[in-house]
Amino acid sequence: MKQSFDHIVEAVKECGKKTVAVSVAQDSAVLEAVKAAKERGIADAILVGDEAKIREIAASVGMDLEGFEIIDEPDVIQASLKAVKLAHEGKADMYMKGLIDTKNFLKSVLDKEVGLRTGKPLSHVCVFEIPGIDRLLFLTDVAFMTYPTLEDKVHIIENTLPVCNACGIEMPKIAPLAAVEVVNPKMPATVEAAELTKMCEEGQITGCIIDGPLSLDLAIDAEAAKHKGATDRKIQGDADMLLFPDIHAGNLVYKAIVHMVKVKNGCILTGTKVPVILTSRSDTFETKVNSIALAAVVAEEMKRQAGHAE
Repeated sequence: MKQSFDHIVEAVKECGKKTVAVSVAQDSAVLEAVKAAKERGIADAILVGDEAKIREIAASVGMDLEGFEIIDEPDVIQASLKAVKLAHEGKADMYMKGLIDTKNFLKSVLDKEVGLRTGKPLSHVCVFEIPGIDRLLFLTDVAFMTYPTLEDKVHIIENTLPVCNACGIEMPKIAPLAAVEVVNPKMPATVEAAELTKMCEEGQITGCIIDGPLSLDLAIDAEAAKHKGATDRKIQGDADMLLFPDIHAGNLVYKAIVHMVKVKNGCILTGTKVPVILTSRSDTFETKVNSIALAAVVAEEMKRQAGHAE
């Protein structure tokens, strides 16, 4: 069965509507996404920010604020701290960026008293539904970690596994990508990819299958794998997670897909106490709604896994 964002939305409805705390909510694009998320049964929202501006913008986009909790805080920094505190205290299941610059938004995420720190490094994952590919693809890290070390890559994998699990993939296949599929000591990305594969084989990384280094074609195209004679590989065109060697590779592939192909996608920040929705102003309306849906199923999965760990 093809995985899709429709399945993610259905999964949200099964686990019950979540609540998103929106930091500095006086933003038309964010309010429209939150409105759609509520209408589609994905999430309720607590809107934190300048109430007068929130009401003015809501009226301009035809949004009825009945049923939305609003916390009036005109100061941007204070609004972000009040919003993140809701997630910190369990009153909200997700935390979303509104009309605040990324630097100050992340400061609230990392706030020592009311933030969402877990002790792990943060990483970003983008989930794609691409025509012609029969499954969701999880791209990481395309936006946050610039030059991940081997240790960072282990954290990225650990951060992203619950996202895959939340989307119905119990044993994700992870492809640490490089330009070639053989180890070359002069290409550090290939050496680290092989090390990650070995760590998985030895049980240091669990809950997934890792096969690297892999070139992008071998990771996602079964025909290419067949033509190249890669029949001994654990991944033969059926990777779920694409782990990029650095932010340049990840971001270039991400933007190529978004701007050249008609796709559905959603992105969240992971490694936090609850999923964080950090969309870009250039993201489409649907991407913002998809990101809320993705965060909602991940929030449910994190609760489930925390319950099992206790």
